[in-house]
Amino acid sequence: TMLDNRYELLEIIGVGGTAVVYKAKCHRLNRFVAVKILRKEFASDQQFCRQFHDEAQAVAMLSHPNIVNIYDVSRSGNVDYIVMELIDGITLKEYLSRRGQLSPKEVTIFATQIARALEHAHDHDIIHRDIKPQNIMLLSNGNIKVTDFGIARFSYSDTKTMTDSAIGSVHYISPEQARGGTTDDRADIYSVGVVMYEMLTGQV
Repeated sequence: TMLDNRYELLEIIGVGGTAVVYKAKCHRLNRFVAVKILRKEFASDQQFCRQFHDEAQAVAMLSHPNIVNIYDVSRSGNVDYIVMELIDGITLKEYLSRRGQLSPKEVTIFATQIARALEHAHDHDIIHRDIKPQNIMLLSNGNIKVTDFGIARFSYSDTKTMTDSAIGSVHYISPEQARGGTTDDRADIYSVGVVMYEMLTGQV
């Protein structure tokens, strides 16, 4: 499958609740990229489409070594998609499943990088709101990349979470977010604490 006569979809590399991620080749720049495509069952839902494009808009504003880069966002026919850098690595969740609990030194190294990524986002008035090991990529060189700003919101816009929308992951979200209350950057910090606990103990 070719999108906009530019991006050739090669294989599925990730499946999420609302989107599927493909490895693709950009024929214009001759490089491999990741293409995130909104699932067909959500493509006709205006709320999901708006959320999908909010993610691209949010991350495209950011430029940080610990945040996955967004290259392009477009619509080809009835397909909404985001083009991102292709990460050669595994999720922190996968790493934890292999290693169990991590050393305090390793936890500090990872948590510091996550915090730097979030600090950059918060400085641009963007709250991630879905920090969890599944949304943190670990590269082969030990560096961290935060990804999937799928429910990110600008801090000055509507930041309420509808609890019946099953948005976010219940193990990691802050109490105010779980209640459907107003969230700010402290919600991300709370989630980082939960992730650190899991890294240190091996338990969610």
